[in-house]
Amino acid sequence: MRGIATRDEERTGKPHPRSFNFKTSRSWEEYRSTRPNVYVLILISKGHNRVSATFSPFRRPGFLQIYRSSFSSQNSEDAVLKESPAVENKLGTGSGNGGDGENWTTSILLFCLWAALMYYVFMLTPNQTPSRDMYFLEKLLNLRGNDGFKMNEVLVSLWYIMGLWPLVYSMLLLPSGRSSRSKIPVWPFLVLSCFGGAYALLPYFVLWRPPPPPVEEAELGRWPLNFLESKLTAGILIAAGLGIIISAGLANGDVWTEFYQYFRESKFIHVTCLDFTLLSTFAPFWVYNDMTARKWLDKGSWILPLALIPFLGPALYLVLRPPVSAVPVSLTSTTTTTTKQKT
Repeated sequence: MRGIATRDEERTGKPHPRSFNFKTSRSWEEYRSTRPNVYVLILISKGHNRVSATFSPFRRPGFLQIYRSSFSSQNSEDAVLKESPAVENKLGTGSGNGGDGENWTTSILLFCLWAALMYYVFMLTPNQTPSRDMYFLEKLLNLRGNDGFKMNEVLVSLWYIMGLWPLVYSMLLLPSGRSSRSKIPVWPFLVLSCFGGAYALLPYFVLWRPPPPPVEEAELGRWPLNFLESKLTAGILIAAGLGIIISAGLANGDVWTEFYQYFRESKFIHVTCLDFTLLSTFAPFWVYNDMTARKWLDKGSWILPLALIPFLGPALYLVLRPPVSAVPVSLTSTTTTTTKQKT
């Protein structure tokens, strides 16, 4: 059966140059290879042995609209709209949509940074007190009882604040920091960051390819987004972080001098301090990315300088940012998108 029957073909009796056979599709493939920007509006008439098509170069790229015409059907929902991956979603497009060259250049630089850090951590960091490092770790994990030794207050505060950083990054990367083009999930890296901090997150930064995938409205009511988007979670986070930082700030000079000596001698404390610095350095970018995805850059740009403040800046943004459900963008459901494209 012929795929297309046009008026010229009926009048002349000769195949139209744009006609194609559905079985082989040779002419169609040849035509599409030479005219990639032409789109087809296919009209299928029930009860007839032919299919007519209209070629239009003026329709929006990435969409194929198929309409079925029926004389006997009572179904009014015959219009089907197939959406391309580039359609706008609930979160917008993020801030890192540069060209492939820029993405790969950034990825290579980040990989080199991660490799250099790994070399420094394993080969160059001071390691003068390995037995004391193990003792400190056991004390911080409450694996040792009260033996009369008082832990350094600054070290204890650093340990607790490092336990809050994975939650900050989870709230910044889910959902606006997810990667759609590379199909790499973010949650394994967030889980590993609970143990490895920035050293575990950097490989994801290398593989990250924006924009984020669409977020369904039903997903916002499920774990973990309902927890990460909660203002209560953000409020508890900044309150806990503020208390920990104040506790470290109230320590006297002798405590800070002792902590600095630990930093120069201990691999454990040296690597932890470097981890805190890395997390504080990358956090402002992810604040900017999340702010752009939520279309809050115009109103919330004053927060960006505050995001440079370690931990407290990003935590303050998490308290003040608008929820994803408040973003004035169309939903990603099929019905809403179809209505939008029809109009």
